Amino acid sequence: MRTRICEQLGIEFPIFAFSHCRDVVAEVSNAGGFGVLGAVGFSPEQLEIECKWIDEHVGDKTYGVDLVIPQRYEGMGELDPTKLEEQLRAAIPSQHREFASKLLADHGVPEIPSEEAHHELLGMSVATATPQLDVALRHEKVRLIANALGTPPLDIIERVHESGRLVAALCGKVHQALQHKAAGIDIIIAQGTEGGGHTGEVGSLVLWPQIIRAVAPMPVLAAGGIGSGAQIAAAMALGSAGVWTGSIWLTVREAECPPAQTSAYLGASSGDTVRSRAFTGKPCRMLRNDWTEAWAQEDTPDPLPMPLQNMVTMDAIVRTQRYSAGQGAQAVSFNPVGQVVGMMNEVQSVRELILSLVGEYVDATESLQGLVSESGAGD
Repeated sequence: MRTRICEQLGIEFPIFAFSHCRDVVAEVSNAGGFGVLGAVGFSPEQLEIECKWIDEHVGDKTYGVDLVIPQRYEGMGELDPTKLEEQLRAAIPSQHREFASKLLADHGVPEIPSEEAHHELLGMSVATATPQLDVALRHEKVRLIANALGTPPLDIIERVHESGRLVAALCGKVHQALQHKAAGIDIIIAQGTEGGGHTGEVGSLVLWPQIIRAVAPMPVLAAGGIGSGAQIAAAMALGSAGVWTGSIWLTVREAECPPAQTSAYLGASSGDTVRSRAFTGKPCRMLRNDWTEAWAQEDTPDPLPMPLQNMVTMDAIVRTQRYSAGQGAQAVSFNPVGQVVGMMNEVQSVRELILSLVGEYVDATESLQGLVSESGAGD
């Protein structure tokens, strides 16, 4: 299973695990994979706390940090986070806020106390990602910076490279992969539409080989719908240098998902997901619920562009996380997850899941080798 990426990052298995939970990130790296901390949603101060904690819990292992810098978004050009938030807040129509508030009220989700006011803009712009990058680069054990939406700005790529680290970026189309390559990205993450979060429209088994061929000999990580070692074997057989996973870590024992959210994932089938703009303004795969259905109706407000829609829904995200056990909370919660959710039907520890993935990979590759041997014996 070892590939060139394993040598570059000093890891045992080319299994990359994206998570917003520091415990998951640390445990994946400790188990031989490569944990990647999702920075969106963290203030620079909180991200510093998270990275410091991971540093203290991974020994001599390394990990990555994932930023979200769309190539196009409302408010581009404003680099002051405070001014950008004020500018964007003024651009949000009152009907969108009123509609979101009514949905929460109709489902009985309590309001957050006024003294616990929160920022609405916690990512998805250069203005917010740059301070997060500053934090990440202060931590020596952070060896990879990934961008979840498009090619990051060239000055950010240069900063990361000057610090001696690698840059990765996700994509869902061949032309996006070629753009990454031209910009000097080190690792391309090809994410099929099955994946959770922001995805394109092309399926993984079609997308992966196209991108692998288009950018060869660059390393490509396969993403989108990976939940077993057999699927890792399939990705590697198609030429990937490893896999990028996310959804399967939402239900591990170390994850911070509230119990009600974990139950929603464990009880869902692959057909229960939908690509919706209802939370972030860009197509994002998540569990279908009353919130996604309400924003899709013809007589309701159209979701706003990123990051305006995310600012509208930030209150919903905070409230449904805080009061997740409430009777109506899950019906309006943001539960991003890929179609692999249909395979997520038990709670395991991170280490158990890593070992399971590796064991299944070995079984799958041995099975294929057996087929080849049998074919050769018959010649």
